[in-house]
Amino acid sequence: MTAKKASPSQPAIKWALISLVTSIIITYAFQFLNVDPNSSVKYLNFLPFIAFLFLTQKEYRDKLDGYLTFGEGFLSGFLYSVFTGVLTAIFTYVYYAILSPEMVEKMISSTQAQLEAKNMSQEQIDSAMNITRKYFAVFGAVGAVFISAIIGAVIALIGAAIFKKERSPFDVAGYDDSTPIDPAV
Repeated sequence: MTAKKASPSQPAIKWALISLVTSIIITYAFQFLNVDPNSSVKYLNFLPFIAFLFLTQKEYRDKLDGYLTFGEGFLSGFLYSVFTGVLTAIFTYVYYAILSPEMVEKMISSTQAQLEAKNMSQEQIDSAMNITRKYFAVFGAVGAVFISAIIGAVIALIGAAIFKKERSPFDVAGYDDSTPIDPAV
């Protein structure tokens, strides 16, 4: 009878949900504090993303009795990234399309000011702003999936190298060496 191996999806989904809740809290904190959407402060949202990716890999290693191959570590981290990207994409779309459409206008006016500073013609600016208004939530959602997957893949590689601990050829899976062997037998 073979032991069932732990699935990398379980810790990945768990930490992706925690990441989503954290992202929602940070989003509304930024909105409440009136942080400029184009400021570099928005990149603080990547810190919990990275931390939760590493926690996903660590939890998966713990479920595998403390051993993790590089491939298993990468897979668990990448799954977390994809799940987080999909959940974040759904939230991003709902946030910009339904919950806070005024944030779209705030970002558009900030972007419009930047384009005017670059001496673009008013026709070009108006055209760009119309397209942005129309598809902002969709672009944001699709971008969230791809950014999460790409950045997550890179960080998952780093995490896999950190958490990798392979069994030696002398280790036997499921063997408990803490029980003494009776030499009298």
